[in-house]
Amino acid sequence: MLFLIFFSIGFVIGLLKSKRMKGSKLDQLQYGTSFGIASTILCLFLEILILRLGA
Repeated sequence: MLFLIFFSIGFVIGLLKSKRMKGSKLDQLQYGTSFGIASTILCLFLEILILRLGA
């Protein structure tokens, strides 16, 4: 569930960034997807770090 939230937030950030640069619809989808995947990987690393620290 947490990964889906992070992916959605990253997707929206990438989409808005591409819109500001006046990208086409495919550019917006590509930026959204890449930012979504990057934020999901960041969430995964943070979750592993928190579990390793014993919190």
